[in-house]
Amino acid sequence: MSETAAGQIRRAASRFAVCRTRGELGTAIAEEAARFSMYDLQRIGGGIKREVEALPEPYRRRVRPYFEEQIFGAYHRLLCRYRSGAFARMDEPIPDRERFSAFVALIPDGCLDRKRSGTDIGFNTPLETFFYYLVTGYAMFVEDGPGHPVGTPFPGGFAVERRGKEYYCPIRDKETEVPFSICNVCPAKQMEGV
Repeated sequence: MSETAAGQIRRAASRFAVCRTRGELGTAIAEEAARFSMYDLQRIGGGIKREVEALPEPYRRRVRPYFEEQIFGAYHRLLCRYRSGAFARMDEPIPDRERFSAFVALIPDGCLDRKRSGTDIGFNTPLETFFYYLVTGYAMFVEDGPGHPVGTPFPGGFAVERRGKEYYCPIRDKETEVPFSICNVCPAKQMEGV
């Protein structure tokens, strides 16, 4: 009998919670991401496309490549590193354990509570939302970067920035009312004056 989506999501979150190093977490996330079929990835891509097409121009044109990078760029980097064995050499601890624990705790309800989820970028199922958490969790806790790629534009003319080793986001502190938003666990700092 196949595992249910809810069982898969809860099991994976429990597995992530006990990871201690970036390499262990990278491996765990990659093994979950590898379970998605080409059909699943096409559905996810279609959901993103529908979401982006609903945005007004010129914002739509500017944001499209960043949404694609956030989801599929991270997925590609994740699987390349996994298949190359790079995670076996990553023995650094997962950065900011408290923030990481908060991220893991939001995954099950963020995926399964369809009435309150605020993470969907055109995702229609719990597993599609889970994929979103996988790739953004990889970017934030294995790569130690922001959830949204550097350069991601937001309305008002602001974008995610990197200054030295720090990341700044124009919406970082504005998403607190969305309980399952990755912004609540992102390492980026709120951009000043926005």
